[in-house]
Amino acid sequence: MKNLVLIVLLTSALGCAQEKSPVLGDTDFQKEQNAKFKDATTSPLKDKDRKVFNGLDFFEFDSTYVVIASFKRTPNEKIFKMKTTTDRKPEYVKYGELNFDLKGKNYTLNIYQNQGLIKKEGYENYLFLPFLDETNGIESYGGGRYIDARIPEGDTMLIDFNKAYNPYCAYNDKYSCPIVPRKNYLRMKLEAGVKAFKKH
Repeated sequence: MKNLVLIVLLTSALGCAQEKSPVLGDTDFQKEQNAKFKDATTSPLKDKDRKVFNGLDFFEFDSTYVVIASFKRTPNEKIFKMKTTTDRKPEYVKYGELNFDLKGKNYTLNIYQNQGLIKKEGYENYLFLPFLDETNGIESYGGGRYIDARIPEGDTMLIDFNKAYNPYCAYNDKYSCPIVPRKNYLRMKLEAGVKAFKKH
């Protein structure tokens, strides 16, 4: 009888484990993104897309796209209203410039600070790094991608392009997303981070 009870318990446990599919992803970042998109409370996906969601498409992790950039603070910049995909125009300031070498070429990107967001707890040192590249509209989202960053303590910053993610507008047109400034266009195919999303 004990054996029978044990078999029943094991069978039901295995059944539960099979129903809950594992979160896909090769890196912690990929797993975090997929978990967020699967969860109805945090997902930007429309219900019809979330119900059939198995995981985002990512470029394969490539350490080439993890770079150390020199960071130059630009303290006298004026606050400006950044264009978005809607009428909303949040206030940003150019916080600094990042200069780095990637695949034998030198690039510079502006990094920004959202003036409204820094007033929220936990975001006091948050910086915003949007960029465009030559994969946009082909392998990656046409509107460019974003990277989250924090104010560095010194004059360098590590940029991991494998953590580049899409604006929520790539998944759902109800969102208002900052439009990447043209100055942040990288004349290269940056094959790292999240790929374009195929809607259902």
